[in-house]
Amino acid sequence: MPRIKLTLEYDGTDYVGWQAQDNGPSVQAVLERSLGELLGAPTPTQAAARTDAGVHARGQVVCFDAGLTLPLKAYWRGLSGLLPPDIAVVDAQEVAPGFDPRRQSAGKRYRYLISNRRSRSPLRRRTHWEVFAPLDASAMRAALGPLLGRHDFSAFRAADCQARHPVRELRRLSLGDLGDGVLCLDVEGTAFLKHMVRNIVGTLVEVGKGRQGPGWVGEVLASQDRTRAGPTAPAQGLTLLEVLYAPEEGG
Repeated sequence: MPRIKLTLEYDGTDYVGWQAQDNGPSVQAVLERSLGELLGAPTPTQAAARTDAGVHARGQVVCFDAGLTLPLKAYWRGLSGLLPPDIAVVDAQEVAPGFDPRRQSAGKRYRYLISNRRSRSPLRRRTHWEVFAPLDASAMRAALGPLLGRHDFSAFRAADCQARHPVRELRRLSLGDLGDGVLCLDVEGTAFLKHMVRNIVGTLVEVGKGRQGPGWVGEVLASQDRTRAGPTAPAQGLTLLEVLYAPEEGG
């Protein structure tokens, strides 16, 4: 029975998140229904990241054991044809039996987009956080330093986060200007707490608005107190860009 690794791209706007739930449509439920049509049998899946409601993905990794041996193009062509327009398979590979996309991940890369112009944008409303107050990008960049490295990120953790501990490592963190009023925060880490990236973004925007100085972010981190940090940024600005693996772990 071949084990298949899919890379998915999806617009998460109309979903309750990756994981199948009773309160609405999920990416997992839609994918498994389409896999059942393709393979002729129920096919449970495992994902590398449990993206939240409204969060998008360009590189979500999903694995399953296929009951049929099909050419790989059956997944990125045939399966994509069974999926709705907001979900697509962009790559398919056969991997070793027992490959676990979450446990064997070496890290993840996320991107958060902020639209910072005076008027709202109908074309950005599903993919950006629209912040109309002017943001000082230089001040926001100056605040990033203390967040790099291995820390207790309790101050940026959702109250209902179920992770066993709050220690995480951020390997890369940068704020870019894409032009036309778009700021882009790129984050790479070994793993992330629930709402961690969105809480970091909400805190950085407080600095960008001039409500706090750049040094405040380091103080918030050291406090390990979620009530000291900024608000949680909206889900629609966040995209899972890539799940990283060592070459011997499946590409």
